[in-house]
Amino acid sequence: MNKFCQSCGMPMKKDPQNGGTHSDGSKSTEYCSYCYMNGAFTSPEINTPQAMQTFCIGKLKEMGMPGFVAWFFTRSIPRLKRWAGRPGSG
Repeated sequence: MNKFCQSCGMPMKKDPQNGGTHSDGSKSTEYCSYCYMNGAFTSPEINTPQAMQTFCIGKLKEMGMPGFVAWFFTRSIPRLKRWAGRPGSG
């Protein structure tokens, strides 16, 4: 199992459902339940690493994290499996 979701970078141990699910109902070891359910990514509008970073920074700030710290925690998103090799990643 990956230590971090390969879409948003959240620690997998923080996922209340212990991972998303594939279309056959089996658990995903790569993606969290916030990003991936029933074999599909949950937010099709988040289709670039930059969009994911913006979304995650917003969520972290909602939880009271300072903006710079939120950016720091999301800076590796473009290198995660879902985004690696896409234009604008890395």
